[in-house]
Amino acid sequence: MKNAVSFVRRFAVTALAVVAALAVGRYLWVYYMDAPWTRDGRVRADVVTVAPDVSGFVTEILVRDNQKVTRGDVIMRIDRARFGLALQQAEAVVAGRKASLEQADLDLKRYNDLTTAAVSQQKKEQVLATQLLAKASLDQAVADQAVAQLNLDRSEVHAPVSGVISNMDLRPGTYVTAGKGVMALVDTASLHVDGYFEETKLSRIHVGDPVHIHLMGDAAKLTGHVESVAAGIEDRDRAEGSNLLANVTPTFSWVRLAQRVPVRIALDPVPAGATLVAGRTATVEILPGNGTTVAKAN
Repeated sequence: MKNAVSFVRRFAVTALAVVAALAVGRYLWVYYMDAPWTRDGRVRADVVTVAPDVSGFVTEILVRDNQKVTRGDVIMRIDRARFGLALQQAEAVVAGRKASLEQADLDLKRYNDLTTAAVSQQKKEQVLATQLLAKASLDQAVADQAVAQLNLDRSEVHAPVSGVISNMDLRPGTYVTAGKGVMALVDTASLHVDGYFEETKLSRIHVGDPVHIHLMGDAAKLTGHVESVAAGIEDRDRAEGSNLLANVTPTFSWVRLAQRVPVRIALDPVPAGATLVAGRTATVEILPGNGTTVAKAN
């Protein structure tokens, strides 16, 4: 009798262990293979390349590396004395052209008051042409003055967005070229997280689903929601041939890794202790929630 009871106990314990092992194994399989979470997440933000609109020597720099700036703040000034003198020259030219036009207007009025007996029609046409030319010259001078004023205004570079200056290595006296970037400005208002999920998990991802985000090396937990799913990714097995036809690689591996599809995560208000740096690694876990499925969205 005791042997039978001992056998039943051993059998029950073994059965419970097997059932528990199967349950844990199934849970781990679902969690790692099907659950919509990934360690392949990145904090991202829009980066604005700060570039001057005019060329010249930098005379003043009003920011430093990793400094926060607000949209409209002056970042640097470029040789404003030179552009100020150019504006004065343009204003002087405008004044001269105005005087010429006033004289041409008086001459035209005077000749129009004369009869054809006193002055020929050809002379009147010449005076009219001179007046029109003076007016066109004044218009050109006014346009040049506006360009000079614009260059003077653009010699003072302002922050296009609010954010943080990054990777700045600029000193007064450096010659900068119009259109060439001199520093990066990280737009803090555009901070978000991109989670790169396997394509086999897309059916479990819904637009609007709540998200938990864990930054590597940071104990604070961030929250957000699924904003969108990428519309396409690069097909590395297909290229374009010389005759513009599709050139598909004729190989197929027995083991095919699931493609990674970017999912954009909009962040909720960030806790005070969290440090968001564009490029940081994050673990992204999408929780069940109501929203439009990816399949329906497509």
